[in-house]
Amino acid sequence: MIIARAPLRITLGGGGTDLPTYYEENNGGFLVAAAINKHVYVSAHENFENEYLLKYSSIEKVTKVNQIVHPIIREALKILDLPPGIEISSLADIPAGTGLGSSGTFTVSLLKSLSTYSSISLDNSEIAQLACKIEIDLLKNPVGKQDQYISAMGGVRALEFLPNGEVICQELQLSSQIRLMLERNLLLFFTGIRRSATQELSALENSDRMLTQDVIANLDAVKQAGMDAAEALALGNLLDYAAMLTNQWHLKLLRSKTPINLKVNEWIQAGLEAGAIGGKLVGAGGGGFLLFYAAEQKELRSRMSELGLREVPFTFDSEGVALIS
Repeated sequence: MIIARAPLRITLGGGGTDLPTYYEENNGGFLVAAAINKHVYVSAHENFENEYLLKYSSIEKVTKVNQIVHPIIREALKILDLPPGIEISSLADIPAGTGLGSSGTFTVSLLKSLSTYSSISLDNSEIAQLACKIEIDLLKNPVGKQDQYISAMGGVRALEFLPNGEVICQELQLSSQIRLMLERNLLLFFTGIRRSATQELSALENSDRMLTQDVIANLDAVKQAGMDAAEALALGNLLDYAAMLTNQWHLKLLRSKTPINLKVNEWIQAGLEAGAIGGKLVGAGGGGFLLFYAAEQKELRSRMSELGLREVPFTFDSEGVALIS
């Protein structure tokens, strides 16, 4: 049995500028993200029957690849030209729809498992590229490229998205002391609300699948915030970086003042009043996880607990997608 795991991610700055509809027409995108030690696992092994047996939130048993309902699994099997006679299973540390990049992470983990199973040699960068091809080019999902790349490569990275589609993915040069302090002072709290990133991102576009001018102006500011965040982190100015989190949240809220996001804003304000230096929502919006930076954490944890928000401790994952069996 082949078992692969790929890390989920938190966006530290610039989220949203990895959308092709933005970076292709607006001089590229830029963001900072970190892989964390919460994973999506995918196993693949021979099932000795002439069928595809798939186990995820549903179970599928079919004899032809085109009969597969799960779009990502179907396209991955097509690209890798895998015949029936295989069983694929998946599970995750964090449920889907919570803003940590689960779809892209699943695709990366799936490709690692299937390519190893079929003895196809792909390095982690090639897996990220193939995952993007499946989700964006083949399935036409309105998603970005950060999830696939940070999951495949791991670490704390700056990602630049060029207008031609190329991705430059570089590890941020953080001292061990700064990296540890950043890891210790970032806290994740689950809102209990799950949503579809595809639906949230689709809402930013007009009927012609183009971003509106207001959204473009907003994402221009978000891109600059991502660059500022990368600079602050590289210089070790963590307090400056922490204050930038709230500004990023305000930019996201301007793009989508939904009832859910207005509720999220109340939670973020409560966190700031409880001692957090900065805070924002992770992901496309509409629920998921709150990310706070707080040096003094006792009051913040107490306040979030009172509000019914569960903390999810984490550390950074430097490995990226990998085999565990």
